[in-house]
Amino acid sequence: MRVVLGVAGGIAAYKACSLLRLLSEAGHDVTVVPTAAALKFVGAPTWAALSGKPVSTDVWTDVHEVPHVRLGQEADLVVVAPATADLLAKAATGQADDLLTNVLLTARCPVVLAPAMHTEMWDHPATQANVSTLTERGVHVVPPASGRLTGKDTGPGRLPEPEELYAVCERELARSRFAASAAGAASETRMANAQASATRGDLTGRRVVVSAGGTREPLDPVRFLGNRSSGKQGHALAAAAAARGAHVTLVTSSPADLPGVDVVAIETALQLRDAVVAAADEADAVVMAAAVADFRPATYASTKIKKTHDTGSDGSADDSAPTIALVRNPDILAELVTSRAGGTSPVIVGFAAETGDDTGSVLDHGRAKLERKGCDVLVVNEVGENKTFGADDNTVTILRRGSDETVEVGPASKAAVSDAVWDVVTTLL
Repeated sequence: MRVVLGVAGGIAAYKACSLLRLLSEAGHDVTVVPTAAALKFVGAPTWAALSGKPVSTDVWTDVHEVPHVRLGQEADLVVVAPATADLLAKAATGQADDLLTNVLLTARCPVVLAPAMHTEMWDHPATQANVSTLTERGVHVVPPASGRLTGKDTGPGRLPEPEELYAVCERELARSRFAASAAGAASETRMANAQASATRGDLTGRRVVVSAGGTREPLDPVRFLGNRSSGKQGHALAAAAAARGAHVTLVTSSPADLPGVDVVAIETALQLRDAVVAAADEADAVVMAAAVADFRPATYASTKIKKTHDTGSDGSADDSAPTIALVRNPDILAELVTSRAGGTSPVIVGFAAETGDDTGSVLDHGRAKLERKGCDVLVVNEVGENKTFGADDNTVTILRRGSDETVEVGPASKAAVSDAVWDVVTTLL
């Protein structure tokens, strides 16, 4: 797909070289558009060599091709990394004094801005106001990381690592591809991209909670009961919500470092329950994508359970396996529904990882669960060996309480599935 990589004049411009390589190696057609100040940090020959294309900062080069309009119109994604305070101000106020700012005005595709600057500049009310304006317009502003800045300074303002930015770009491109596919024709790609961009800020000001991953219920210091969930779908849901402007709390058992997402690490079902219930108190929506263990051991052995046990002076051993008593874990989804006490907030989304059996199909079990749990939305998918768990794509059916209509998604990336889920949720907010 066609990507415009904008580079503003900050010391972090060198990181954009790695981002360019990642995008190019993934097969994307990347055009680099630096500002004049950016070339003070990384020269035009570097960008030209890495992209395989000539580099320009002004609107007068190859003017017969009208690059200040064409680049934005034809792009599938525009990403600016780093985006300086000056660039954010120009983008927010619609200034167009060079090629990059012209591209930002003409782009009708998803736009990603990755700010990088000193903490004082990032925290300044003017910068924060510009970020808010851009987010409300549907621009995905990736919050800067905290860490070592220029010189001895540390704090918020560091450009996220290229791998993180690349993941954001791929999520945006996947969403564009999915929207174009839903439109039904390659000729409608531009319209689909515009529709996708229009929803970019539809969760601005909303607080959402997402649970992800499988829980681990300890038997002893080295063993636990668990499941195959990787947490990928839950993490994709959190990232998609952040991209659409939401304040996101992700409660997960799987390692996660997602820009703009508050991560709460847990292991057990009880820990997950406590974290979700606490965060749900002020949430507009809660998505229970975690694979929560239904049972846990009734007792925890403080020392490792031995494989064999000596039973007599003759050294004979009992080779039988120990019997493990289980107790039920709390039904977190049902508890969230009950806690609303007849209200409608937050919107509650459940996941049903099902296998068909003699009593019904995957969808039959999903509909029964939706009725039983009382949540607003249920995302149903078939699971099993080599299905869903750990994969990068998914196939789901989205059900709504009180409606016979279904939304079928997939096979599609988990990022695309996530956007389909949020599309349904936003109609209920």
